[in-house]
Amino acid sequence: MAPQFDAIVVGAGFGGMGAGIELDRLGLSNYVILEREADLGGTWHVNHYPGLAVDIASVTYSYSFEPNPYWTRLFAPGKELKRYAEHVAGRYGLRRRMRFSTVVDGARWDEERQQWTVSIEGGETLTGRYLLTATGFLSQPYTPPFPGIDTFGGKIIHTTAWEDDFDLTGRKAAIIGTGATAVQLVPEAAKKVAELTVFQRTPIWVVPKVDTAIPAPVQRLFAEVPATQKAARVVNTAMLEALMVVGVLHYKQAKPLNKAAALLAKAHLFAQVRDKRTRERLTPKYDFGCKRPTFSNHYFKVFNQPHVHLETNSIERIEVDGIVTADGRKTEIDTLILATGFDLWDVNFPAIEIIGRDGVNLGKWWRDNRFQAYEGITVPKFPNFLSLNSPYSYSGLSYFTTIEGQMKHMARLFGEMFRRGEHTFEVTQQANERFLDQVTDKLGDSVFYGGDCAGARSYYFNQHGEAALLRPNSTVSTHKQAVSFPLDDYSFGAAGVKASA
Repeated sequence: MAPQFDAIVVGAGFGGMGAGIELDRLGLSNYVILEREADLGGTWHVNHYPGLAVDIASVTYSYSFEPNPYWTRLFAPGKELKRYAEHVAGRYGLRRRMRFSTVVDGARWDEERQQWTVSIEGGETLTGRYLLTATGFLSQPYTPPFPGIDTFGGKIIHTTAWEDDFDLTGRKAAIIGTGATAVQLVPEAAKKVAELTVFQRTPIWVVPKVDTAIPAPVQRLFAEVPATQKAARVVNTAMLEALMVVGVLHYKQAKPLNKAAALLAKAHLFAQVRDKRTRERLTPKYDFGCKRPTFSNHYFKVFNQPHVHLETNSIERIEVDGIVTADGRKTEIDTLILATGFDLWDVNFPAIEIIGRDGVNLGKWWRDNRFQAYEGITVPKFPNFLSLNSPYSYSGLSYFTTIEGQMKHMARLFGEMFRRGEHTFEVTQQANERFLDQVTDKLGDSVFYGGDCAGARSYYFNQHGEAALLRPNSTVSTHKQAVSFPLDDYSFGAAGVKASA
């Protein structure tokens, strides 16, 4: 029985849209994109809290083959990213393939029919020759199980479920969390609330944000002479990768660069916060890069304001009208804002249940063994499966480096499969093990293993203590490897798939 679709894509963010674009290029145009939310855009649809913006310059945080010359700022606000996603979907005819408010329960490989069966919440099933999961790295919101949180009598709101008509004016609010989301939200919240207490478990490295409006003449230049925007992309990528990628992933060889980045962040903090004790509490005690750093010109300044308080004692419990810390003090609030991030390693890899050959459960296999994926995209015993947000897949600086690298990997892989006249592929165990050994060895030079990350509490580390999220590649090397990986790292055809076991 032939499958209903050439391919089933799970997720309608930028990763899923990139997959759809590549499927069309490959001639596999009978595909469906399933999205649990009510519209496309992934994180840029879900998130719309005050202050939301990209923290990678917009000329880099976008598809290289579909530049947007009309970004209004160097670091575009979230609404512009949402509009860009809608533009891409229209430009490439993706929206008509999308099904929204569709929750995928799981997927199972059908060995007899050589296809995937995908279960939809409510009982529907779909079948596809290929399965591509693009559920994002940060898609499963996390709420810590604070004792008493269910008894709180005021307003509780998670940043991923922000209500646009929610007015903070005059409120006594608390924000729990000091990650990249909070760095953007805190300054905006401070403008409206009567009192704001920021509960910090782990401080974050923050460097200056060289942000500016992009004048209309520059936008017109980008539109009329695309090479100028391409040049801006190359320069921006090179500069930021030198700071972030080299200093973090090549810590052993470039320790001075890593230390320079930390000094820049410390100087930024010193220049913006007047109180010495507050500066000390805002200074990380781990090396730069162990936890995702971010950019802001406003976050630190907020703590100079008399109505903004930094709380670094751990939370003991939440009561009906406030938060009690371990030292017994109570902060009375009427609004609790959770900027507590996402759960990557417990529920996000993978975000749905996926059962491959021989009944292997991907999530269980990863947790019982090691998190792994060949070139960050395919897994042994999972034929015709591409995981677009996998262990060791995040490459370079921008998520779009990862996306476009995976699109090129798809093109090379499917091209060879079609050349052989086959319809089924699976990465070999030997190739997967070789790749895992390579990235593990290269990451030995990174700050994650060579630096002091003990106090970072970083989502880069999984429950095995491995920093298994980032692939130790630059943008250039990612694209090069995507078009040159050994083709015999895969088995093709049903017989070959079975033999690869």
